[in-house]
Amino acid sequence: MRRHRIDKRVTPPDPRFGSKLVHRFVNMVMVSGKKSIAERIVYGAMDQASQKVSATDPLAMFQKAVENARPLVEVKSRRVGGATYQVPIEVRQDRGIFLALKGIRAYARGRTGKPMKDRLAEELIAAYQGQGSAVKRKEDMHRMAEANQAFSHYRW
Repeated sequence: MRRHRIDKRVTPPDPRFGSKLVHRFVNMVMVSGKKSIAERIVYGAMDQASQKVSATDPLAMFQKAVENARPLVEVKSRRVGGATYQVPIEVRQDRGIFLALKGIRAYARGRTGKPMKDRLAEELIAAYQGQGSAVKRKEDMHRMAEANQAFSHYRW
């Protein structure tokens, strides 16, 4: 066998909640290595969002928001005999979480006119309630996969 499996890096838990998921998200939000600023933004947004939805635990609220935005299937392009098909494939859990975090971050950055902490809090609230752009993206992915179910036999 030419290639060996690459070991996953172990993510340390974040200092405030002891959660690996929050640590991953802080690293995603971070720009130019400014981790303390990213932590301030994420923790502030989590506190703000949990107060607005009157959730007692910001961590549980964050986990539910990520779960609501996590896709279970996606489509990948496969070339078969000159034609390109969108083949639905199941998403591994770690990739699904990555896609959810990426969606929440991207749509928070896309909002304008407010500080990042407020935009992120709004996006987390929307995802927690099963609304918002990140959840819509997940539903679009699922719809696309369902529409192309006929090509699922090209999965390999």
